[in-house]
Amino acid sequence: MTTPADTVHDKVDTVNLPAPYATESVKNFSKVIGWPAGKMPVAPTGFTVTKFADSLDHPRWIYVAPNGDIFVAESNHPHGAKDPKSANRITILRDADKDGVPELRSVFLTDLNEPFGMLVIGNNFYVANTDAVLQFPYTPGSTSITAKGKLIVKLPGGPRHWTRNIISNAKQDKIYIAVGSSSNVAENGIDKETRRADILEVNVDGSGERVYASGLRNPVGMDWAPGTQTLWTAVNERDELGDDLVPDYMTSVKDGGFYGWPYSYYGQHLDPRLKDKQDPALVARAIVPDIALGPHTASLGLVFYTGNNFPATYRSGAFIGQHGSWNRSVFTGYKVVYVPFNNGKPSGKMQDFLTGFISDESKKEVYGRPVGVAVLKDGSLLVADDGGNVLWRVRGNN
Repeated sequence: MTTPADTVHDKVDTVNLPAPYATESVKNFSKVIGWPAGKMPVAPTGFTVTKFADSLDHPRWIYVAPNGDIFVAESNHPHGAKDPKSANRITILRDADKDGVPELRSVFLTDLNEPFGMLVIGNNFYVANTDAVLQFPYTPGSTSITAKGKLIVKLPGGPRHWTRNIISNAKQDKIYIAVGSSSNVAENGIDKETRRADILEVNVDGSGERVYASGLRNPVGMDWAPGTQTLWTAVNERDELGDDLVPDYMTSVKDGGFYGWPYSYYGQHLDPRLKDKQDPALVARAIVPDIALGPHTASLGLVFYTGNNFPATYRSGAFIGQHGSWNRSVFTGYKVVYVPFNNGKPSGKMQDFLTGFISDESKKEVYGRPVGVAVLKDGSLLVADDGGNVLWRVRGNN
């Protein structure tokens, strides 16, 4: 089956997928050692990287409010007794003079449950916990919220793919919620995946919920392509089929679209682990993603560049934060990449943008792990490094 997404994808790159299990599935976890003094990520020539904030506790996601205030979700999902607990807070940073040094840093909101996505609409501040979207009263310029949040959408929480991102439309009358699957390929039963592996749409009061798009194993980053009304998302695809399966991807999101999970990947490529549980009708309409971002990269962050500090070649393109692999014999990801766009469509191949996160692969050591990306009001790019507990600022030298 050919879809509009196929056509766009073929213009940019061709993905030649190996057969399942062409290589052994391996567990190759990295060890975060932190950033030594004077060491930092590397951007292309013509850019300067500086430390915007440090000593954070798993800064996972960044949201820039309409007034320029910067909110950081410090959040983690413990997997065992030895794992660190989640800070479960949102910190506010304010850099009013735009010199790259925040004059204000304060705890904005606490007592949350693995918070991630954040959103300001009017006099409301929304937070997406792992199990709910909450609405808080908000006054622009305030430095904290002490009021109790109002539950507007209850969500399925953990155990896998715990982050919940949120974004509004241009009219700000709808909220879109990215909810990842609770498993790799529905091995615990498809009945456990209700309202998961989806992007949900609700009204701003939480009513009117519907599934906007489905079959997205773990959609996290969401943004609207500049000059269009097209939503895009970065998706963390399935594991345990070998080194080069399945590529994570970035794709336009079609209302009512189905993207394959768990039955198939990259269109109609059937997952052999579900051969007795297939849904042929769904597979027949599975949409091919627009851009491959590499297998097991954990591509999670996504933002379109709408500033004017970077050179013109970066305008309206997409930056993607890749948290890094664990299911590949050779590390992949652990960087921020860039995909050029023209007239709302991909116009070139993925490029490395911010690298240097891997310290010594032979020792499985990395300095940090980038996730969320955001464009500040001055046009610089902010990157959340939840492994290194740092926010990095990248600015063009113009």
